[in-house]
Amino acid sequence: MRANTVYGSRPVAHLRVGGERSGSAVEVAVMAVAFWALVVLATVASLFMAWALGANSNSPPFAPAIGANAVSTMRAAFLVGVLAVLGAMTQGGAISETIGADLVGGVSITPLAATVGLLTAAGFMALGVYSGYPVPAAFATTGAMVGVGLLLGGAPAFDTYQRIGTFWLLVPPMSGGMAYLTAKLLRHEDVPEPVGVPLLAGVVAGVVANVQLGVIPSPPDQPQSSVAGFVSRVVDAPAPLGVDVAVVAVSLAFAAVGFLVIRRRTLDSADRGIRTFLLVLGSIVAFSSGGSQVGLATGPLENRYGVELGVPGIFPLSLGAAGILAGAWMDAPRLLQGTSREYAQLGLRRSIAALVPRFVIAQLAIALGIPISFNNIVISGSSAAGAAGVSRRKIGVTVGFWLLTLVSSLAVGYGPYLALSTVLGTA
Repeated sequence: MRANTVYGSRPVAHLRVGGERSGSAVEVAVMAVAFWALVVLATVASLFMAWALGANSNSPPFAPAIGANAVSTMRAAFLVGVLAVLGAMTQGGAISETIGADLVGGVSITPLAATVGLLTAAGFMALGVYSGYPVPAAFATTGAMVGVGLLLGGAPAFDTYQRIGTFWLLVPPMSGGMAYLTAKLLRHEDVPEPVGVPLLAGVVAGVVANVQLGVIPSPPDQPQSSVAGFVSRVVDAPAPLGVDVAVVAVSLAFAAVGFLVIRRRTLDSADRGIRTFLLVLGSIVAFSSGGSQVGLATGPLENRYGVELGVPGIFPLSLGAAGILAGAWMDAPRLLQGTSREYAQLGLRRSIAALVPRFVIAQLAIALGIPISFNNIVISGSSAAGAAGVSRRKIGVTVGFWLLTLVSSLAVGYGPYLALSTVLGTA
């Protein structure tokens, strides 16, 4: 029999054969109970975080479709939950791994650290709701998990921080630039709607062909693959000058189908074509939201469940998906009704321009394993798309609040962590 087993981060002795003891049976039982209590507490904190994400982050993509009368509020709420769950289950692994394993080096996140990190992030999100300035979940969670990881004695992962920070800095110009160009295309006098809207639908469909999904067969060293990538491996097409012919062909085929479908709808009725595209676009953005957000809730449990408990990675993702589903179905109707009025004021074409960057940037972040916040994309995209009544002062205060969240969440978890570790006698 092994002499000891690790519970949390401290060894707990088992009874030795022959009656010798390296620790009392009572101590072993107490430590075991404390360990499993922390696992349960961390799981509950993860579910709460997932519920908050489902309630706040996944619903807005369908608001334009509701404002355009393309779908009812209750049906949209149902679709939001289902699509976000599908995205979480098929795309959430990359973000979860980054949050759970790549933010600090040399240590693994314990149940106590995961609990404190998740509660810290949730507290900042609640503060944002109370203050009226939205707090990016990615900022709060990343800062909190770096903080508790350093408290455990981990080494800063500067390469990861540089990669994440660079992407975050590029989000506003990417989102704003795409939204501005999309809005200009849709409103340009020389581009008729039966051409502009289907053309944009074709671009989106071409991106869909390259979306990374965990359910598509992929090589052992590649956890996810796209439809285009799978076809490329099957046909083994040549790649002159580094350009994969099969990937290009599949992407163009998807783009052609998207263009033709929306063009046919637009030729019948311009409003019908736009409403259809809004509904499809909202669906894939909700799907992308689930894939990019669930890892913020499940990442802190990645090591504990996967390495020490031997639980497959699909289990924490399933828990996160369940929390997102509950949050979406319980709070989505109320949030959808409120945000649909805002998008009705924004207009159909500007709504499309605001949604396209969310999809593209979310999928790019998932492919790179970078946690992102939809609040960051939304504010940049909506402003560039031409939203009226945007307060520059509030945007400036919001950005400052985001930076404050990122920095302060690094340190604010120290007090709760020290208190809980003292009470529970574990680290």
